[in-house]
Amino acid sequence: MAAKNVPNQLSSCEMRSIEINAEYFGVSLLQLMENAGRNVAQEIEKRFSNMKKVVFFCGLGGNGGDGFVAARHLLVHGYSVTIFLAGKSKDISHPSAVQNWNTLKLVGDCLQIVEVSDISNVSLVGVDVVVDALLGTGTKGTLKAHILRMVEVINSFEGFKIAVDVPTGINSDSGEVLGGAVRADLTVTFYKSKWGLNRAKEFVGDLVVRDIGLPFEFERFAGPGDVNLVCKRHVLGVHKGDFGRLLVIGGSNVFSGAPALASIAALRSGIDVVYTASVEKTANAISMMSPDLISVKLQGDNLNRDNVVELEPYLALVDAVVLGPGIGLADETCKFVELFVDKVEKAGKPLLLDADGLKAFAKFKRPLKSPLVLTPHIGEYAVLTGQRLPEDDFEGKVSLIQKTAKALNAVLLVKGKVDIICSPSRVKLNFTGNLGMTVGGTGDVLAGIVGGLLAQKTDVFKAAVAGAFVNGACGDIVASRIGFHMLASDLLDVIPQMFIKPMDHLKVR
Repeated sequence: MAAKNVPNQLSSCEMRSIEINAEYFGVSLLQLMENAGRNVAQEIEKRFSNMKKVVFFCGLGGNGGDGFVAARHLLVHGYSVTIFLAGKSKDISHPSAVQNWNTLKLVGDCLQIVEVSDISNVSLVGVDVVVDALLGTGTKGTLKAHILRMVEVINSFEGFKIAVDVPTGINSDSGEVLGGAVRADLTVTFYKSKWGLNRAKEFVGDLVVRDIGLPFEFERFAGPGDVNLVCKRHVLGVHKGDFGRLLVIGGSNVFSGAPALASIAALRSGIDVVYTASVEKTANAISMMSPDLISVKLQGDNLNRDNVVELEPYLALVDAVVLGPGIGLADETCKFVELFVDKVEKAGKPLLLDADGLKAFAKFKRPLKSPLVLTPHIGEYAVLTGQRLPEDDFEGKVSLIQKTAKALNAVLLVKGKVDIICSPSRVKLNFTGNLGMTVGGTGDVLAGIVGGLLAQKTDVFKAAVAGAFVNGACGDIVASRIGFHMLASDLLDVIPQMFIKPMDHLKVR
């Protein structure tokens, strides 16, 4: 499972996602901080002898924690070290930074530690190197006044200035100056470069990218960090619909539970409104399943071309569509799918095709101009493409799925022991899920979660990756409680836990 096609630069959100996933896969944030700080110390040791005096300006978050580690390593090698903390130590916010701060206090006689309340009292006379460990890649908005004053003091220093990860005051995504920024001679960033660093070279100085023990392969693995990427935060002033509206079209005279499961899963993913459309008899049954469902009753015994007109007002209202759970494969239903896919494409709305909807699409499949997610299991993939995936060649399987994604300009989420999620340019693998999830309906729950994320205007690939992880993780939590004798509906109440601090509910793998 070697890493392929991974970018050489990252956004701050992507870096945070990888760090969260690393913790899930057993590489702790404390380990990452230790490696980052040691790298900074080594860069100083390369350039300056241990007869030199080094001053650290440290913030109260993870960037400051990197500085604490670097200071400790320099102490071991005989450097004279002073730390100016930008605030009160009781306010240090990052757990790993707190641990490293407490360690430094134990050797307080060997270095000078100053909790800075008045920057005007700071003197850099006789200092050889200043290290900026105030703020890291997550910095947004204009710097606070006391940080700006520290930036001015650092910039007034005529000696060598080193920035940890990103110069304080630079937006690591855009390169924008946030009211003022440190002008570093050297920036030591970690794992990969950040987009904004290339756009702010006059502040970055020489750029060094150092390894912190994160395998690039982790970028291929889905984890709680991918859920963090898609979470929408509720703030004051939001209204009904601000978190998306979804149209779920499913069910038939045989199947009524599938669209209900998908719709409730979408609601549990954080969406505001779901319209569940089905033929009248099935729609009446769905109405009785939950008072939270808005049931749209369509004419006919099966989905048919007349339903296209009935659904046009709802298509105009929603942000995304899920089509397929339990619709059956009657000739008139397959014709409906073809006609309605055209309507969705013209409306430019994201579309997820699942189950029978995907099989109907296979009869006329073509690339769409609008976002498309397909969620086949291995058998449905064979129906979609006319070819079976190899059982003993995992990378060959991934390659074929990605070729299909390119041919259809779609995101494919192929369900299996390992879920394989491919866009035309990216690949992710999801390892959550268990044998109990062979029970009918878990795929409908997955479709609802991904559809809910699409309706919240999430990037289609990110929605598919997060949805696969959440669905499988919910199954794992249920299995840990009751074993493999689960129902698909057992997953529904667990979904919110995966969107609120998912690491609190997951075991490190």
